[in-house]
Amino acid sequence: MELTFAAATDVGRQRTHNEDNFLIDKKLRLFLVADGMGGHAAGEVASSIAVHEIRDAVYGNRDLIDRYRADGAGVQALEILQMLEHAVQAACSTVYNRAQTDSEKRGMGTTASVLLIAGAPDHLRGFIAHVGDSRIYLARQNQCHQLTEDHSLMNELVRRGKLKRDQVESSPYKQFKNAVTRAVGVYASVEVDTFDFDILPGDRFLLSSDGLYAYLDETTLPDVLGQGEVKEVPRKLIEIANEGGGHDNITGVVIRVGDSAAAQAQPKVGEASLKLDALKAMQMFRYLSYRELVRVANSTTVSEHAADEPIFAQGDPGESMYVVMTGSVKLTKGGVTVAQLGKGQHFGEMALIDRSTRSLSATATEDTMLVVVRRKDFYEIIKKEPELATKLLWSFVQVLGARLRKTTSDLSDALHGDKHGVDTTAENLFQD
Repeated sequence: MELTFAAATDVGRQRTHNEDNFLIDKKLRLFLVADGMGGHAAGEVASSIAVHEIRDAVYGNRDLIDRYRADGAGVQALEILQMLEHAVQAACSTVYNRAQTDSEKRGMGTTASVLLIAGAPDHLRGFIAHVGDSRIYLARQNQCHQLTEDHSLMNELVRRGKLKRDQVESSPYKQFKNAVTRAVGVYASVEVDTFDFDILPGDRFLLSSDGLYAYLDETTLPDVLGQGEVKEVPRKLIEIANEGGGHDNITGVVIRVGDSAAAQAQPKVGEASLKLDALKAMQMFRYLSYRELVRVANSTTVSEHAADEPIFAQGDPGESMYVVMTGSVKLTKGGVTVAQLGKGQHFGEMALIDRSTRSLSATATEDTMLVVVRRKDFYEIIKKEPELATKLLWSFVQVLGARLRKTTSDLSDALHGDKHGVDTTAENLFQD
């Protein structure tokens, strides 16, 4: 999957100097955007220090990236994420220490949005480290996904339900709409968001400062990122921002990955896409953003089963929930077929909340691929991601509530049928 990329920056129409910085390292496949803040050119200094410190820290760990790229080298994605986090922390410390030696630059800081692309040529993975309100977008299959969370006052108010996004311009907080809640260098250390995901052929990325994305239409962004020569795209985006008012500095880095027509030739990548599609179709995950859905997908595995192969038997310990990616699964109890499940349907979800044994048996009825969500991995997500955990548990309660109502209705119908001499079976009474 060949990478092509281009970048551009512009002072905009209302500023006198440019405090944005970007960096592209072709050999490392490292891409950065930083939007500085602070008076007396301090923002420009902060963003410049940040992009170069991060690049140097990543370069110092290039052996780790090379070993990750080599198949079977034993380097885990978590190690790459930790390396990126440490790189941002190193930049934070350097910017902060520089500010302490120059009173005019005291309190300077910068955003930092970092994308590292690593892995084997036919199975690339993206690694993100992020602080502030610059953004990284993914355009995939004609849809636009924001992969980073804005660390801004406005977004925090929206996230907490204190404000709706369309109320920002009319709210009393309007004067603070550019205020960030996290920045690199304001303090000696900072909390860094990290995130990793599979990259598919045809993916398009945009790393953007807020002076650019404020003028973009996310519904048309996939088309803009995919049209013409890649070197022309950043300049086109800057023109859009300046025509819209150019209230701030404008910076964009655009990356294209291979050709979407090559997707069929990449089985691992195709598997990743199928996994996301299967999870996205579930009611349990319907409230999740794309970024949150990918976090869940990262904690799952895929199992393959031939036709008539048992998946688990009645009485086995329950450790995982399953989602059908391809093929079909038959659930039985005491030899009686309870349900036939196809793509996107799930079973065994009770294993996520208790350690009881299986009440049914599950068998593949044709060649089948399943997404496996293990209880211990589900608990890890809940412990580490409070906001995501709230969405998951709320959806889980709704799923169980619907299941309870159906079971109650089925029992009522069965009892009513029994009173009239109707032969009732287990088919409507049980589902794992």
